[in-house]
Amino acid sequence: MVAHGAVKPCLWLRRSIRGGDQCYKNHFYGIASHRCVQMTPTLLCNHRCLHCWRPIDDMPNSSGDWIEPAELLDGILEEQQRLISGYGGAPETTDLSRLEEAKHPAHVAVSLMGEPTLYPMIKELVDEIKSRDMTAFLVTNGTMPDVIGEVRPTQLYLSLNAPDEETYLKVSNPQANLWSRFLESLDRIRESPSRTVMRLTLARNLNMIDPQGYAKLIEIAEPDFVELKAYMHLGSSRNRLERDSMPTHEEVMEFAGALSEILGYRLQNHVPLSRVALLSRGSAQERIEL
Repeated sequence: MVAHGAVKPCLWLRRSIRGGDQCYKNHFYGIASHRCVQMTPTLLCNHRCLHCWRPIDDMPNSSGDWIEPAELLDGILEEQQRLISGYGGAPETTDLSRLEEAKHPAHVAVSLMGEPTLYPMIKELVDEIKSRDMTAFLVTNGTMPDVIGEVRPTQLYLSLNAPDEETYLKVSNPQANLWSRFLESLDRIRESPSRTVMRLTLARNLNMIDPQGYAKLIEIAEPDFVELKAYMHLGSSRNRLERDSMPTHEEVMEFAGALSEILGYRLQNHVPLSRVALLSRGSAQERIEL
């Protein structure tokens, strides 16, 4: 932890550094999991999404003093190195070549927890990441449209939790009704020079409904890609949703097929283990050249 920021090596980093498979971002975009830093510049969030696995029921009310982007990133990268250092002591289970590569991160996923656009220097943080020859994926809930219009990450994600306002209020559980801000963010995403993605986390009997409604919102934003990901019954979400809220990969693929037919986006890829599908508009190359 670095004051109001945080970093956490994910399951896929651990698998990759041991020579195993990598996460869907590798399969879709070529991002090496063992060279990926999963972080957030703030724990603050103005949503309390029902499907969120993070400990959002006990969130801080303020961040304290904001740390400058360069100092924040230095702390995040230093902590990442400390967290992976122990793998060197287990050469029989560690891919030592990947461990060496992991010491030189190539990608930062600004998506760990909280809403990163609430950090007032998020544009500068993204610029700082890119200035160090790393790619940056930024995931936002779309409640800060002015910020979305300013940031220039390598890839900009907008979480799309619902096909309509009523479902949004139920699923995202915002502190106030921020639907109008979200709609404004659809226009900002369309205008962004970054690669853009709409991300749907689908939960059975909750928001896995009305593909036509989702399509109308996606058509406003005109993203390069649409990711459809099954809700997974993990972490704090288990206190709010039942295990049968998890759709199967087959159900995700069926929903992706319906959305593909409406939008005209093609099914580009899918990863059954992660229950995720990728639709492409054909406006950007899938894999990122690092």
